Amino acid sequence: MKSFARLVGASGLGLLLAGTAAAQEPAAPPGLKLDRVVLLMRHGVRPPTKSPPMPEGTTNQPWPSWPVAPGYLTPHGRVGVERLGGYDRRIWTAASVLPRSGCAAIRIVADSDERTIRTAEAYAGALAPGCTVAIEHKPQDVADPIFSPIDERAVPFDAGKAREAVLAGAGGEAGLAALDKRLAPELARLDALLCAPAAPTCGVRQKPTGLAPAKPDKRPKLTGAVDRASTAAQILLLEYAEGKPMVEVGWGRATPADIERLGVFHAEEFRLLARPRYVAKANMAGIVPLIAQGLKTDRGPVVTMISGHDTNIASLGGLLDLHWKVPGLAADDPAPGGAIVLERLVDAQGQTYVRALYRAQTVEQLRKLADPAAEVPYVAVLPIAGCKARGIEGLCTMQAFEAQLTR
Repeated sequence: MKSFARLVGASGLGLLLAGTAAAQEPAAPPGLKLDRVVLLMRHGVRPPTKSPPMPEGTTNQPWPSWPVAPGYLTPHGRVGVERLGGYDRRIWTAASVLPRSGCAAIRIVADSDERTIRTAEAYAGALAPGCTVAIEHKPQDVADPIFSPIDERAVPFDAGKAREAVLAGAGGEAGLAALDKRLAPELARLDALLCAPAAPTCGVRQKPTGLAPAKPDKRPKLTGAVDRASTAAQILLLEYAEGKPMVEVGWGRATPADIERLGVFHAEEFRLLARPRYVAKANMAGIVPLIAQGLKTDRGPVVTMISGHDTNIASLGGLLDLHWKVPGLAADDPAPGGAIVLERLVDAQGQTYVRALYRAQTVEQLRKLADPAAEVPYVAVLPIAGCKARGIEGLCTMQAFEAQLTR
């Protein structure tokens, strides 16, 4: 069986599996038992969120069509989510978190976009087949402050301080200019995909990368080359992950290697805008209480699934200083259907600990809708910064985990 799983652990807990090696989930540390799970999951594959997807002049050809409305979960994307739900069910049943028969207590909270609601439904049906799982969400397209607390003014937020945090991470205004220089080969390759033949008025490089002026109660936003390149690169990824014929992926000019290489723009945008602690803490103000409830309860749901967006994933990664690399994607780029999984582990004395994983299908698995029973998803143990328990770097006591989330 060919394995696409990459299991990375701290202090000898994980192993790298490749080729024909038998794949398996990272085992719990010795003396600990898994008894609760919270996962923050990105929705499945979708089209671009608007039509046309980018401003005029970004490309000189029409963008490919999609089978659903802009931003909606595609049928292909739904099947991918179902495959992940089935995989998680097998893992957590084997660990006795879920029962082999009957229905467990499961909580699912979704943002109000069509794609997050449908992702939650697809996941619930695969995780708990035959069971009724209520999905908590606001009416479709009614803004939810749980997932957008800054935009909905549900949390104190100083846009000027956020801008300073972004600039500090970028190395100042000069750092943004250096970003364009560092990524010049990738920008040139992206423009070659977008514009054939090349033209000075076509592509993403027409304006240098900058940081938009701070606006009250608004998250920081990039402008210029990297901002547009991030959107364009994400569209190419979604075209490929959707299983579109290669003649439609970057107009027949993009390769899988391009998809991975150009994903650096999406990852860089999140590194600058979503991972800085000041922004991340505000962006996660509505989700952090859900995580805490799911991990600390002894009588409530054994699985809490939060169906959100790549921005939410990136911000949680920033809060806990988590890093991952899904095959086919750039480092730290949130995959469609990918999730940060937080496990509650218990020792014989009842002391609780938290371990973080990242679980996602690889880009090739997303494209061909691989069966996780045959091709295991990427799963990596992610050491949580600032934690060490039972001699294991990155393993948190519950108290240390809460402190890391809220400090």
